[in-house]
Amino acid sequence: MTATALVLVLAAAVLHATWNLLAKRAGGGAALVWLYGTASALLLTPPGLVRLALRRPDLGPTGLVYTAASAELHVAYFLALQRGYRHGDLSVVYPIARGTGPVLTTAAAVAILGERPSAPALLGAAFVAAGVFALARPERGAVASSGRAVAYGLLTGVLIAAYTICDKRAVGEYDVPPLMQQWATSLGLAALLAPWAWRHRGEVRGRWATSWREVVVIGVLVPAAYILVLSAMAISPVSYVAPAREVSILFATLMGTRFLSEGHSAMQVAAAIIMVVGVVALALG
Repeated sequence: MTATALVLVLAAAVLHATWNLLAKRAGGGAALVWLYGTASALLLTPPGLVRLALRRPDLGPTGLVYTAASAELHVAYFLALQRGYRHGDLSVVYPIARGTGPVLTTAAAVAILGERPSAPALLGAAFVAAGVFALARPERGAVASSGRAVAYGLLTGVLIAAYTICDKRAVGEYDVPPLMQQWATSLGLAALLAPWAWRHRGEVRGRWATSWREVVVIGVLVPAAYILVLSAMAISPVSYVAPAREVSILFATLMGTRFLSEGHSAMQVAAAIIMVVGVVALALG
Protein backbone atom coordinates (compact mmCIF):
# COMPACT_ATOMS: atom_id res chain seq x y z
CA MET A 1 0.00 0.00 0.00
CA THR A 2 1.34 3.44 -0.90
CA ALA A 3 2.22 6.03 1.74
CA THR A 4 -0.52 8.32 0.43
CA ALA A 5 -3.14 5.59 0.80
CA LEU A 6 -1.94 4.79 4.32
CA VAL A 7 -2.23 8.45 5.41
CA LEU A 8 -5.74 8.64 3.95
CA VAL A 9 -6.76 5.45 5.74
CA LEU A 10 -5.36 6.51 9.12
CA ALA A 11 -7.12 9.87 8.94
CA ALA A 12 -10.36 8.09 8.03
CA ALA A 13 -9.96 5.73 11.01
CA VAL A 14 -9.90 8.62 13.47
CA LEU A 15 -12.99 10.22 11.91
CA HIS A 16 -14.80 6.88 11.78
CA ALA A 17 -14.22 6.04 15.43
CA THR A 18 -15.30 9.56 16.42
CA TRP A 19 -18.65 9.43 14.64
CA ASN A 20 -19.35 6.00 16.12
CA LEU A 21 -18.69 7.42 19.58
CA LEU A 22 -21.18 10.22 18.91
CA ALA A 23 -23.78 7.79 17.51
CA LYS A 24 -23.51 5.57 20.56
CA ARG A 25 -23.78 8.56 22.89
CA ALA A 26 -26.85 9.78 21.00
CA GLY A 27 -28.58 6.42 21.46
CA GLY A 28 -28.45 5.10 17.90
CA GLY A 29 -31.57 3.93 16.10
CA ALA A 30 -33.11 4.36 12.64
CA ALA A 31 -34.19 7.95 13.33
CA LEU A 32 -30.60 8.96 13.98
CA VAL A 33 -29.41 7.10 10.86
CA TRP A 34 -31.95 8.89 8.65
CA LEU A 35 -31.15 12.28 10.16
CA TYR A 36 -27.40 12.08 9.72
CA GLY A 37 -27.78 10.38 6.32
CA THR A 38 -29.95 13.29 5.20
CA ALA A 39 -27.47 15.77 6.67
CA SER A 40 -24.68 14.09 4.70
CA ALA A 41 -26.73 14.18 1.50
CA LEU A 42 -27.45 17.90 1.93
CA LEU A 43 -23.79 18.59 2.70
CA LEU A 44 -22.53 16.73 -0.38
CA THR A 45 -25.12 18.06 -2.85
CA PRO A 46 -23.42 21.44 -3.59
CA PRO A 47 -19.94 19.96 -4.27
CA GLY A 48 -21.56 17.06 -6.10
CA LEU A 49 -23.42 19.40 -8.44
CA VAL A 50 -20.28 21.45 -8.99
CA ARG A 51 -18.38 18.27 -9.84
CA LEU A 52 -21.05 17.30 -12.34
CA ALA A 53 -21.01 20.76 -13.92
CA LEU A 54 -17.23 20.95 -14.24
CA ARG A 55 -16.57 17.40 -15.35
CA ARG A 56 -19.39 14.97 -15.87
CA PRO A 57 -18.04 11.47 -15.18
CA ASP A 58 -18.75 8.68 -17.65
CA LEU A 59 -20.25 6.30 -15.11
CA GLY A 60 -21.82 3.72 -17.41
CA PRO A 61 -24.62 1.31 -16.42
CA THR A 62 -22.36 -1.16 -14.59
CA GLY A 63 -20.78 1.53 -12.45
CA LEU A 64 -24.25 2.83 -11.58
CA VAL A 65 -25.34 -0.67 -10.54
CA TYR A 66 -22.43 -0.92 -8.10
CA THR A 67 -23.17 2.55 -6.79
CA ALA A 68 -26.85 1.69 -6.20
CA ALA A 69 -25.99 -1.63 -4.56
CA SER A 70 -23.52 0.12 -2.27
CA ALA A 71 -26.21 2.57 -1.16
CA GLU A 72 -28.57 -0.26 -0.19
CA LEU A 73 -25.83 -2.15 1.63
CA HIS A 74 -24.84 1.00 3.52
CA VAL A 75 -28.42 1.43 4.74
CA ALA A 76 -28.41 -2.14 6.07
CA TYR A 77 -24.96 -1.55 7.61
CA PHE A 78 -25.96 1.60 9.46
CA LEU A 79 -29.16 0.02 10.81
CA ALA A 80 -27.40 -3.17 11.96
CA LEU A 81 -24.68 -1.16 13.66
CA GLN A 82 -27.12 1.09 15.51
CA ARG A 83 -29.18 -1.92 16.58
CA GLY A 84 -26.01 -3.45 17.96
CA TYR A 85 -25.35 -0.33 20.01
CA ARG A 86 -28.78 -0.72 21.59
CA HIS A 87 -27.82 -4.20 22.84
CA GLY A 88 -24.16 -3.74 23.77
CA ASP A 89 -21.24 -1.43 24.47
CA LEU A 90 -19.39 0.50 21.78
CA SER A 91 -16.17 -1.19 22.95
CA VAL A 92 -17.71 -4.61 22.11
CA VAL A 93 -19.94 -4.04 19.06
CA TYR A 94 -17.57 -1.77 17.16
CA PRO A 95 -14.44 -3.98 17.32
CA ILE A 96 -16.41 -7.08 16.30
CA ALA A 97 -17.98 -5.29 13.34
CA ARG A 98 -14.79 -3.63 12.19
CA GLY A 99 -12.67 -6.72 12.91
CA THR A 100 -14.84 -9.14 10.95
CA GLY A 101 -15.13 -6.82 7.96
CA PRO A 102 -11.48 -6.89 6.80
CA VAL A 103 -11.20 -10.68 7.08
CA LEU A 104 -14.25 -11.17 4.89
CA THR A 105 -13.18 -8.38 2.55
CA THR A 106 -9.76 -9.97 2.05
CA ALA A 107 -11.38 -13.31 1.24
CA ALA A 108 -13.78 -11.64 -1.20
CA ALA A 109 -10.95 -9.67 -2.81
CA VAL A 110 -9.12 -12.93 -3.53
CA ALA A 111 -12.18 -14.83 -4.72
CA ILE A 112 -13.97 -12.07 -6.64
CA LEU A 113 -11.40 -9.44 -7.59
CA GLY A 114 -8.47 -11.81 -8.14
CA GLU A 115 -6.17 -9.98 -5.72
CA ARG A 116 -3.26 -11.94 -4.26
CA PRO A 117 -2.27 -10.61 -0.82
CA SER A 118 1.11 -11.69 0.52
CA ALA A 119 1.73 -14.28 3.26
CA PRO A 120 2.19 -11.57 5.96
CA ALA A 121 -1.13 -10.04 4.91
CA LEU A 122 -2.89 -13.38 5.25
CA LEU A 123 -1.26 -13.88 8.65
CA GLY A 124 -2.58 -10.48 9.63
CA ALA A 125 -6.09 -11.58 8.66
CA ALA A 126 -5.68 -14.58 10.96
CA PHE A 127 -4.67 -12.27 13.81
CA VAL A 128 -7.75 -10.14 13.23
CA ALA A 129 -9.96 -13.24 13.30
CA ALA A 130 -8.33 -14.34 16.56
CA GLY A 131 -8.99 -10.94 18.07
CA VAL A 132 -12.63 -11.08 17.02
CA PHE A 133 -13.04 -14.53 18.59
CA ALA A 134 -11.45 -13.36 21.85
CA LEU A 135 -13.56 -10.21 22.00
CA ALA A 136 -16.78 -12.05 21.18
CA ARG A 137 -16.40 -14.41 24.14
CA PRO A 138 -19.07 -13.43 26.68
CA GLU A 139 -17.72 -12.13 29.95
CA ARG A 140 -18.64 -13.95 33.13
CA GLY A 141 -21.85 -12.43 34.43
CA ALA A 142 -22.62 -10.64 31.16
CA VAL A 143 -26.24 -9.75 30.51
CA ALA A 144 -28.34 -11.84 28.14
CA SER A 145 -28.43 -9.10 25.52
CA SER A 146 -24.67 -9.43 24.92
CA GLY A 147 -25.31 -12.34 22.55
CA ARG A 148 -27.50 -10.11 20.38
CA ALA A 149 -24.83 -7.41 20.45
CA VAL A 150 -22.25 -9.89 19.15
CA ALA A 151 -24.67 -11.12 16.46
CA TYR A 152 -25.34 -7.60 15.20
CA GLY A 153 -21.62 -6.89 15.27
CA LEU A 154 -20.94 -9.93 13.06
CA LEU A 155 -23.79 -9.01 10.69
CA THR A 156 -22.33 -5.52 10.39
CA GLY A 157 -18.98 -7.05 9.47
CA VAL A 158 -20.59 -9.04 6.64
CA LEU A 159 -22.24 -5.88 5.31
CA ILE A 160 -18.94 -3.99 5.52
CA ALA A 161 -17.29 -6.59 3.31
CA ALA A 162 -20.18 -6.47 0.82
CA TYR A 163 -20.26 -2.69 0.38
CA THR A 164 -16.46 -2.48 0.32
CA ILE A 165 -16.28 -4.83 -2.67
CA CYS A 166 -19.03 -2.85 -4.43
CA ASP A 167 -17.20 0.42 -3.77
CA LYS A 168 -13.85 -0.96 -4.93
CA ARG A 169 -15.46 -2.06 -8.19
CA ALA A 170 -17.07 1.36 -8.61
CA VAL A 171 -14.04 3.59 -7.91
CA GLY A 172 -11.28 1.20 -8.93
CA GLU A 173 -12.63 -0.43 -12.09
CA TYR A 174 -15.37 1.90 -13.36
CA ASP A 175 -13.75 5.21 -12.37
CA VAL A 176 -16.63 6.54 -10.30
CA PRO A 177 -15.20 9.59 -8.46
CA PRO A 178 -15.10 9.04 -4.67
CA LEU A 179 -17.14 12.20 -4.08
CA MET A 180 -19.86 10.99 -6.45
CA GLN A 181 -19.87 7.51 -4.92
CA GLN A 182 -20.36 8.87 -1.41
CA TRP A 183 -22.93 11.43 -2.56
CA ALA A 184 -24.97 8.69 -4.20
CA THR A 185 -24.72 6.55 -1.06
CA SER A 186 -25.91 9.40 1.16
CA LEU A 187 -28.81 10.25 -1.18
CA GLY A 188 -29.74 6.58 -1.35
CA LEU A 189 -29.69 6.20 2.41
CA ALA A 190 -31.89 9.27 2.90
CA ALA A 191 -34.34 8.17 0.18
CA LEU A 192 -34.61 4.53 1.23
CA LEU A 193 -35.32 5.44 4.84
CA ALA A 194 -37.64 8.38 4.00
CA PRO A 195 -40.87 6.28 4.14
CA TRP A 196 -39.90 4.99 7.57
CA ALA A 197 -38.98 8.51 8.71
CA TRP A 198 -42.38 9.83 7.58
CA ARG A 199 -44.27 7.11 9.44
CA HIS A 200 -42.23 7.79 12.57
CA ARG A 201 -41.92 11.56 12.17
CA GLY A 202 -42.72 12.12 15.83
CA GLU A 203 -39.72 10.00 16.81
CA VAL A 204 -37.58 11.76 14.21
CA ARG A 205 -38.57 15.20 15.53
CA GLY A 206 -37.83 14.08 19.07
CA ARG A 207 -34.40 12.72 18.12
CA TRP A 208 -33.57 15.93 16.25
CA ALA A 209 -34.59 18.02 19.28
CA THR A 210 -32.33 16.06 21.64
CA SER A 211 -29.43 15.17 19.35
CA TRP A 212 -29.21 17.79 16.60
CA ARG A 213 -25.60 18.61 17.45
CA GLU A 214 -24.56 14.98 17.10
CA VAL A 215 -26.60 14.68 13.86
CA VAL A 216 -24.80 17.63 12.27
CA VAL A 217 -21.31 16.49 13.31
CA ILE A 218 -21.93 12.86 12.28
CA GLY A 219 -23.38 14.12 9.00
CA VAL A 220 -20.01 15.74 8.31
CA LEU A 221 -17.77 12.96 9.63
CA VAL A 222 -19.44 10.01 7.89
CA PRO A 223 -18.88 11.19 4.31
CA ALA A 224 -15.52 12.76 5.12
CA ALA A 225 -14.19 9.50 6.54
CA TYR A 226 -15.44 7.33 3.71
CA ILE A 227 -14.37 9.66 0.90
CA LEU A 228 -10.84 9.28 2.29
CA VAL A 229 -11.24 5.49 2.20
CA LEU A 230 -12.65 5.54 -1.33
CA SER A 231 -9.73 7.69 -2.45
CA ALA A 232 -7.31 5.15 -0.97
CA MET A 233 -9.15 2.25 -2.65
CA ALA A 234 -8.88 4.01 -5.99
CA ILE A 235 -5.07 3.79 -5.83
CA SER A 236 -4.41 0.65 -3.73
CA PRO A 237 -5.72 -2.96 -3.53
CA VAL A 238 -8.80 -3.32 -1.35
CA SER A 239 -7.27 -6.35 0.40
CA TYR A 240 -4.79 -3.91 1.97
CA VAL A 241 -6.90 -0.77 2.38
CA ALA A 242 -9.91 -2.41 4.02
CA PRO A 243 -7.93 -4.07 6.84
CA ALA A 244 -5.64 -1.05 7.39
CA ARG A 245 -8.59 1.24 8.13
CA GLU A 246 -9.49 -0.95 11.08
CA VAL A 247 -6.97 0.77 13.32
CA SER A 248 -10.15 2.64 14.22
CA ILE A 249 -10.90 -0.44 16.36
CA LEU A 250 -8.37 0.67 18.94
CA PHE A 251 -9.54 4.27 18.81
CA ALA A 252 -13.18 3.26 19.34
CA THR A 253 -12.34 0.90 22.21
CA LEU A 254 -10.38 3.63 23.98
CA MET A 255 -13.13 6.18 23.34
CA GLY A 256 -15.79 3.84 24.70
CA THR A 257 -13.90 3.30 27.94
CA ARG A 258 -12.75 6.92 28.28
CA PHE A 259 -15.79 8.97 27.27
CA LEU A 260 -18.73 6.59 27.79
CA SER A 261 -17.48 5.05 31.05
CA GLU A 262 -17.84 1.58 29.58
CA GLY A 263 -16.22 -1.18 31.56
CA HIS A 264 -13.46 -3.19 29.98
CA SER A 265 -11.57 -6.33 30.82
CA ALA A 266 -8.02 -7.45 30.19
CA MET A 267 -9.45 -9.80 27.54
CA GLN A 268 -11.07 -6.91 25.65
CA VAL A 269 -7.87 -4.88 25.72
CA ALA A 270 -5.76 -7.86 24.62
CA ALA A 271 -8.22 -8.69 21.83
CA ALA A 272 -8.14 -5.13 20.52
CA ILE A 273 -4.33 -5.15 20.52
CA ILE A 274 -4.23 -8.51 18.68
CA MET A 275 -6.60 -7.13 16.07
CA VAL A 276 -4.50 -4.01 15.58
CA VAL A 277 -1.34 -6.14 15.18
CA GLY A 278 -3.18 -8.14 12.54
CA VAL A 279 -4.26 -4.97 10.77
CA VAL A 280 -0.68 -3.68 10.73
CA ALA A 281 0.53 -6.97 9.22
CA LEU A 282 -2.19 -6.73 6.59
CA ALA A 283 -1.23 -3.17 5.76
CA LEU A 284 2.50 -3.86 5.52
CA GLY A 285 2.20 -7.25 3.85
